[in-house]
Amino acid sequence: MKRVLVLDYGSGNLRSAQRALERVGAEVTVSGDAAAAERMDGLVVPGVGAFAACMAGLRSVGGQPLVSDWVARQRPLLGICVGMQVLFDAGVEHGVQTDGLGVLPGRVERLSAPVLPHMGWNTVAAPDDSRLFAGLDADTRFYFVHSYAVHKTDGAVAWTEHGEPFVAAVERGTVSATQFHPEKSGDAGATLLQNWLDSL
Repeated sequence: MKRVLVLDYGSGNLRSAQRALERVGAEVTVSGDAAAAERMDGLVVPGVGAFAACMAGLRSVGGQPLVSDWVARQRPLLGICVGMQVLFDAGVEHGVQTDGLGVLPGRVERLSAPVLPHMGWNTVAAPDDSRLFAGLDADTRFYFVHSYAVHKTDGAVAWTEHGEPFVAAVERGTVSATQFHPEKSGDAGATLLQNWLDSL
């Protein structure tokens, strides 16, 4: 059984991420203790709310060096929603830029769309060779709740459109991340989490 740490840094949706991962067979620990990560096969960085608040929470539990060291050692990581966004270089909210973890190149900026937040189910255009989306049809829908997104980055990138195209998921080396919530996306989300777990 694969062991996964869901990083607790004061952000929400920890238990829903835990339950979704357990559903697909992971042994899950929810903790902000960096030492606990050493015994794990994978690290999940969840997140809801504001970019700056999530970065402050990460710093408060030593999450910044933990994630940086984890990625430097090429260990599998999954970022979810704002947990994906903080992996990038920076986030801009209300005209204020906050440094991110710098694991992925790019900036998180407000979506240009007639209705915000982008809330509800949407399809994702994924690369043909995607590990995360293996076995999922092109018209599969995932659940989104956000007003900010990344518009350009490196790696294998999946796209969604709400007002304009934005990055819905990234696969870059051992780093995977989704703007949507797989833990709230029913069977489709379970398949994606299973694909990630199988890669550990």
